[in-house]
Amino acid sequence: MSIELPIDIDQIKGFLAEDEGEALFNFAQQSAQLGPVLEVGSYCGKSTVYLGEACKGSPNVVYAVDHHRGSEEHQLGEEYHDPDLYDSSVELMDSFKAFRSTMRAAGLEDTVVPIVASSALASKGWNTPLGMVFIDGGHSEEAAQTDYRSWVSHIKPGGILAIHDIFPNPADGGQAPYNIWKLAKASGLFEELPMVNTLGLFRRK
Repeated sequence: MSIELPIDIDQIKGFLAEDEGEALFNFAQQSAQLGPVLEVGSYCGKSTVYLGEACKGSPNVVYAVDHHRGSEEHQLGEEYHDPDLYDSSVELMDSFKAFRSTMRAAGLEDTVVPIVASSALASKGWNTPLGMVFIDGGHSEEAAQTDYRSWVSHIKPGGILAIHDIFPNPADGGQAPYNIWKLAKASGLFEELPMVNTLGLFRRK
């Protein structure tokens, strides 16, 4: 890895490939000069470490939006359920404790602003223009569409939209992120940038 991170990234739970993380870091480092970076879907903080480290020393912060109750695939009995993140006392997923531990270990508590809420709720009344938006939330069609529509209008000209888990072939993965990637491509709002693994990238015109 060409980027020096403050924590062993492989020890953080998550589904982000190294080349995708490096791309997030590089684009966030540029975008933080324009405005804050916002991610939807922080989970245990793997992507947040890349984004937060990139924003250190810049005039801006990372807003990390996640209700921390897990996506559909993280729930009890589902394919990506992690019993370590299940709070049996309330019978709900809770990744916020792990996320906070990651931010503390990485020294990012003064760079990352956690917003523990759904994407739709967090975006209500939002007025801060953003330098970058990274969408990696729920992969249902409704969740992905909500994430896209909640945040795209806040990206400043020259800013970056990144969407994770783009699988054009349905046999490779869910189609909801790919569908909002197609929306961005057809919107006329963005210049399409080369993909990095499953990370779709655009620059706001």
